[in-house]
Amino acid sequence: MSKVAFCFPGQGSFEAGMGRDFADAVPAAKAVFERSSKASGLDLERLCFHSDAEELLDTSVQQPALVATSLAMLAALRDRGVKADFVIGHSVGEFAALAAAEAMTLEEAIALVRERGLAMAEAAARNPGSMAAILGLADEVVEGLCRRILGVWPANYNCPGQIVVSGENPAVDECIEQAQTHGARRAVKLQVSGAFHSPLVARAADRLRPAIEKVRFQEPVAPFMSTVTARVESAQRIGPLLVDQLTAPVRFTQSATELMRDGVRTFVEVGPGNVLSGLVKRIDRSVKAVSVNSIEALERLPELLAETP
Repeated sequence: MSKVAFCFPGQGSFEAGMGRDFADAVPAAKAVFERSSKASGLDLERLCFHSDAEELLDTSVQQPALVATSLAMLAALRDRGVKADFVIGHSVGEFAALAAAEAMTLEEAIALVRERGLAMAEAAARNPGSMAAILGLADEVVEGLCRRILGVWPANYNCPGQIVVSGENPAVDECIEQAQTHGARRAVKLQVSGAFHSPLVARAADRLRPAIEKVRFQEPVAPFMSTVTARVESAQRIGPLLVDQLTAPVRFTQSATELMRDGVRTFVEVGPGNVLSGLVKRIDRSVKAVSVNSIEALERLPELLAETP
């Protein structure tokens, strides 16, 4: 029987009103938002259900809002008895993945994510930079550009032919120009407030480390695939990796490929949007990738899971 991986999205997958239909329909999902609001010190129900997208652009707010929404959707999935063989998260989505695997509590995950968002916002303000998506070039070509241009680094390996780079503003601009010269289909700056997943936000890692060191991580009940190392990692490695991931690239392509090698044929995206399920299909068209981003999608999940990929 093919294995199932739950995938938890990262920053940028937010949308206004996210999670409201789940909270209205599933008491366990509503309880997640209530607990998350307490743990973060934010009114996450108001932010997720009623604020506009503009308010959610703030990194320090968006991260806890996004993780709370993913965990509320997870609670609804659990209500239906759906379980995962593996968990994986994209960037901040790793915190949702680890809470899903019971490596830490919901409250610990949300509190850490709130601190992470504040740390990243502060680091970006002190050390400005930007990020850009490069589409249509081989990974090696983009890596070569980053080696030649001082101050820019690969940040996200999303799928074959889609890499995000991160770094100082002039270096990112030069990388965009060079990528276009090398035949990139598209090279465009992202709407983010800093050069995340690069050495420019090392200060954020320093601020986050003490909060992470206070958490006693448990062995994940579903194996946790790290997008820092593209390997299944144990409890003792989780803390250092959550610090490292702030400045390390997100190796989603490599990690999803490893899960496929481990027998995963179905990827269930747990969170708003459908970014990760789209990326998974670009990595391997033969696998099944579904998003549980609405109550309608939740209702249809049993039939979707029953279909052969």
